[in-house]
Amino acid sequence: MTLTLAPSGRTRGAGPAGRHDGAVRHHLTLRHLASYAHLLPAVATIALLAAPVAPGNVSTSGKVTPADAASAVLVLACAVRLLRDRRRLLSPAAAIVLGAPVVGFAVAAIASPDPGAGVTGFVRYAQVFVLVPAALVLLLRDRRDFAVVAGAVVALALVQGGIGVWQYATATGASYQGEDIRAVGTFGPSDIMGMATVVAYGLVISVGYALAPGRRAVRTGAAACAALLLVPLTVSFSRGTWIATALALAAMTLLAGWRQAVRVFAVLAACAVLLVGGVGVGSQLITQRLASITQVTDAPDQSVTDRYTLWSAALSMWREHPATGVGLKRFPDERDSHASLALDSGSDTAGAGQTFTREPLLSPHNMYLLALSEQGLIGCGLLTGSWAALLTGGAARLHRARRAFRARGAFHARTAIAPGLAAVGLLLWQAVDFLYADIGGPSTPLTAVLLGLTAWWSLNSTDEPAR
Repeated sequence: MTLTLAPSGRTRGAGPAGRHDGAVRHHLTLRHLASYAHLLPAVATIALLAAPVAPGNVSTSGKVTPADAASAVLVLACAVRLLRDRRRLLSPAAAIVLGAPVVGFAVAAIASPDPGAGVTGFVRYAQVFVLVPAALVLLLRDRRDFAVVAGAVVALALVQGGIGVWQYATATGASYQGEDIRAVGTFGPSDIMGMATVVAYGLVISVGYALAPGRRAVRTGAAACAALLLVPLTVSFSRGTWIATALALAAMTLLAGWRQAVRVFAVLAACAVLLVGGVGVGSQLITQRLASITQVTDAPDQSVTDRYTLWSAALSMWREHPATGVGLKRFPDERDSHASLALDSGSDTAGAGQTFTREPLLSPHNMYLLALSEQGLIGCGLLTGSWAALLTGGAARLHRARRAFRARGAFHARTAIAPGLAAVGLLLWQAVDFLYADIGGPSTPLTAVLLGLTAWWSLNSTDEPAR
């Protein structure tokens, strides 16, 4: 029997004993992978968002996407797991925070003059804001589970971002100012915000892991991912996403420490100059798009005018039905009776493999005003109150983790900071983005998954080391 030298310096048999060692390692590897099997529905929900979406196949049209179906399997798998393992459900505090919006959804559905739309809206809202987040809270066991799901989001962002950059470079994207250069990924021009949202999610997660103390390889890889994702975010030409991302990243950088914040802000300023100055033909378009952010009141373009008009229509609906709103999924039906003549009822879309179409404006593009108009003060208050509780709890837990790291430098406190920064950053990003966007479109299931990640961090009060 020949002998080989093991990495530890001991001799290891290449005969039966060596085969036994290999079998043991193989068994341990399979067992290790099997320990993450409960996350497959969540990872599948994320992965299916990389599939191309047919024109019109969005949630607002009543069709179910593969990611929607996977999110339903995620909720079902969580229920089966709870029944099989006889695990306890959510803590009372978590049940109140996550379950409170259901009351508002139910009241708005019951008060709606269209029962069919009320039921459909109730199911959709419960899926996005309650069921999928609660399933993630129950399925995630520790920070390694969090990292697996968050890593899947970053991988999806890199895929969609890579497709978007290719569209920009080859002029095969969505139409923007007469050129097919707008990066939209596989979502197409009918969901112009889809790729930008996915890329922003991945960027926020990457920055969270890059800023937090931890292994050098992890921080370097996360920083590289963040740098790569800045490019597709830039060529998405999405002003709302730019604003939300800038504010979230600035807050995360400050939460990570003042000294580090100075260095990071200097590097980001240099990178911004290089990106805007180095993209070639599109640099002028990007500069104009950035400048238009400050012109939303002085000389707004038609898209901004439409948004202001839709916001006014939503407020008008709420004033007529202040307590319960006009009913779930009722904004499109009530829009024309409350909007002024300044509204252009559709937006022009073309490019990215699709012909010219007019996409109807079926929402106010503001989640807070959408909830206020369709659910009234009751539903909007409960929904936003739930988000505020998650943000407060997440920030408080992050503060405890940073304080423990400064006091003891414990490894588990150090590793807790990364998911904490990512979770708080994601919730901040979503809170700002909802000022310019709302749910709807193929990327909506990913919003539900991200809310689940932030809810797990906020509602899980234990700080034990990961497995």
